Amino acid sequence: MPKITPFLWYDDKAEEAANLYCSIFKNSKVGKVTRYDEASSKAAGRPAGSAMTVEFELDGQKFVALNGGPHFKFTEAISFTVNCETQEEVDYFWGKLIADGGAESQCGWLKDKYGLSWQIVPRILPELLQSKDAEKSHRVMKAMLKMKKIDIPTLQRAAEG
Repeated sequence: MPKITPFLWYDDKAEEAANLYCSIFKNSKVGKVTRYDEASSKAAGRPAGSAMTVEFELDGQKFVALNGGPHFKFTEAISFTVNCETQEEVDYFWGKLIADGGAESQCGWLKDKYGLSWQIVPRILPELLQSKDAEKSHRVMKAMLKMKKIDIPTLQRAAEG
């Protein structure tokens, strides 16, 4: 078991979210699902038999999701970055994660339909932003700040001047 596992609090959609994420990311799987029994369901105010915790893995990263009720919500203070090699990957993850009620934000950020924040980032972006050529970096930053979903060809054109 890894030393650190992200633990995600959902109102009542933990199992649905885990299944969705596992359908999007390769090499992913849902693991153990712990269900509320009669005693724990009364204490938590959750239906007996519904999922309490769901263990899942996305491309080697382990997570646990909890159906804990409406007490806490996700904020942008925590997000997950998906590093992408190509524009096709950016487009794929962007489309899948904003589907069915997600929302675009700025500079590669989005929220999925559960309110969880993601950053869909092409691997070339940090390289372009950290160029030793300050003007190049400035042009790339200026281009990126106009974007919601990151567009690699536009960044490359900005880098070239």
